[in-house]
Amino acid sequence: MIDSAPVHGTWEPHPAARWEDGFLSGNGHHGALVFGDPNDERVVVTHHTLVRPNGGDPRPPRLADGLPALQDRLLAGDTTAAESFTDGRPLQWVQPFHPAFQIRLRRPQGESPDYRRDVDFATGVVSTTCADRAGRVFVSRADDVLVQQVSGPGLTLDIDLDHRLPGAPVGLGVGHGAVLTPEGALLSLRARYPDSDLACTGVTLLAVTGGTTTLTPPGVHIEGARSVLLLTRVHRHTGELDVVAEGRALRDLLTGYDELLDRHAALHRTAYERVTLDLAADPAERALPGSELLKRPRSAALLERLFAAGRYHLLSASGLFPPRLTGLWTGDWNTAWSGAFTNDANLNLQTASAAAAALPEVTQAHASLIHRQLPDWRDNARAVFGTRGAVAPAHTDGESGHSYHFSREYPLHLWTAGADWLLKPLVDHDETHGTRDPRTAAALAEVALFYEDFLTRTDEDGRLVVVPSYSPENRPAGASWGTLNAAMDLSAARHALLTAAAYHPGPDADRWRALADRLPPHRINADKALAEWAWPGLEDSYDHRHLSHLYGVWPLDEITPYDTPELAAAAHRALELRGAENDSAHGHLHHALIAARLRDGDRVAHALGQVLDGDFFHASLMSAHYPGRHVYNADAAHTLPAVLIEMLVQSTPDRLVLLPALPAAYAAGALHGVRTRFGAELDLAWTRDGATVVIRPGRTRRVELRTSSGAESLHLVAGEDHVLTLRTW
Repeated sequence: MIDSAPVHGTWEPHPAARWEDGFLSGNGHHGALVFGDPNDERVVVTHHTLVRPNGGDPRPPRLADGLPALQDRLLAGDTTAAESFTDGRPLQWVQPFHPAFQIRLRRPQGESPDYRRDVDFATGVVSTTCADRAGRVFVSRADDVLVQQVSGPGLTLDIDLDHRLPGAPVGLGVGHGAVLTPEGALLSLRARYPDSDLACTGVTLLAVTGGTTTLTPPGVHIEGARSVLLLTRVHRHTGELDVVAEGRALRDLLTGYDELLDRHAALHRTAYERVTLDLAADPAERALPGSELLKRPRSAALLERLFAAGRYHLLSASGLFPPRLTGLWTGDWNTAWSGAFTNDANLNLQTASAAAAALPEVTQAHASLIHRQLPDWRDNARAVFGTRGAVAPAHTDGESGHSYHFSREYPLHLWTAGADWLLKPLVDHDETHGTRDPRTAAALAEVALFYEDFLTRTDEDGRLVVVPSYSPENRPAGASWGTLNAAMDLSAARHALLTAAAYHPGPDADRWRALADRLPPHRINADKALAEWAWPGLEDSYDHRHLSHLYGVWPLDEITPYDTPELAAAAHRALELRGAENDSAHGHLHHALIAARLRDGDRVAHALGQVLDGDFFHASLMSAHYPGRHVYNADAAHTLPAVLIEMLVQSTPDRLVLLPALPAAYAAGALHGVRTRFGAELDLAWTRDGATVVIRPGRTRRVELRTSSGAESLHLVAGEDHVLTLRTW
């Protein structure tokens, strides 16, 4: 009988031929990429800390002494003045993310009847079955260890740790270790980076049940076993790692597979199952393998599965850090754009669903990255701008938060909006949970201090000018990249000052609000669109993947159809005029998020369609950056759940918007467990005939309700369910 509920997993009838199609598991520290070949199983092991030293200079450029002269030139109309505002270094990428090694399990070649590989999103277990043999892999949130089990009668296996992955650098210092132990064996692999005292070392403990185990360096040969349990960890370190001590730590974890899984699943399943989406899909399509479902790009079953996979992969990639450009996974040392945390768009897009989709684990990982790097943000402010406070970099490898990735065409060291942009998800989290994290409050105060020192120049009307200013990663038509009054910079400065004031009532708040009031308004250009630069004479360049100038629409609430209809109309016009440039996935889904805030369901559907029709998803349901599955990248996979939530439910601390941008193609469905920024949990079910909403408030609150019928006031009482019925269209 075919299950009539959405599928919380995916499956394939064949092993992965490419690493991009490997099924994924992770705990936010370690990652596993599983091919599922029963005759030559390969599990690529990754870890968020694995970045390769590249010999660069990670210090921010010391430019503060020259800042006043640059400001004078820009204000005087020199549109190319910022092109020479560097310390002369060439473009320098952050340290690139890379895989550790692959665990290989080979057996004598044979037939594999009844083959199937699955990933269960609710548990994080990747499994392969064929005939009488089974393999299972997961990465434990409870024990921070990669767990792998192979079982079947009379297992004959050769097992080793193999560093030979695509792009591995010449000169990598590789050392293997293999010793027999009472449980079975202990394997290790050390890879020392060329010209560095840094290395990464993986240690795998094998517990073998039955049969015999013999050393066959660099691995082991197992004959006639009933099962093999492997526990693996990776460390990045200086000097040498104490492999014996690591082996003891793994041995201390040795219990049965089921006990290890139960400890992990108690954490993972709880998080994953908080929010679900049902689009009333065809049960027969729900039963299809992912690769077949991807051939039906407008199928509701595909969108259900991508929503589930997106939440699963986002949760699995978030722990020590939030997701990188590749999430937590790669099978190649040559990761595009260094596999960095790209802060000027991608990171916040990937984590956009965290608050509403009830994944505080993701926000906590995001916060961990920020708070670890705040000292470097202070260095950026002092070195580049000569100010107090903090300025965030546009790129980071996780180790350094310094601004050192910049060039003439990408003057990312001039981007001052980054701290507000990166802190906004932490503010959303606080609003959702009704708390104010003192670390977030302290960081906001530092951003406000930066603006106090930086915003000193004024225009002829006495308004403050953001100079230099930068709109990632675009430039005005006929002018250079570093310029004045980018819309994103204006929105960020205003939001940062007002938010810091809300967190710090008193004299500081009065001063910060007064400073925010002196910022200029947004400009509407001759095309009746919200201008990307509010400085007269700077003309828009519309064909670009980034939509930085619409920051006030999403994720901020500065521009809304309800409070600022004229600006909202101008923002909508700007969205209409925006091109897709190079068809990057993040550009399409960023477009969809903004369209949802502007209540344009047709535009949301079009932007989603560009991604669904563009062959962006691998069989793993991890995504690519470009159409045709070109360049492995997590942007589409992780951002898509946020788009689907935003088209159904939006909230602020004082407002609830229901079904603002529902595409006509999805005429029925249910969204369960979504969280609001006024502290309520919400279930929504809809058909063409109408919708039912159950609101479960955690706090007593009066909010404005917005639907297609207009506005009304809701009085919500903590602990009392509130049920609404409304029209769908």
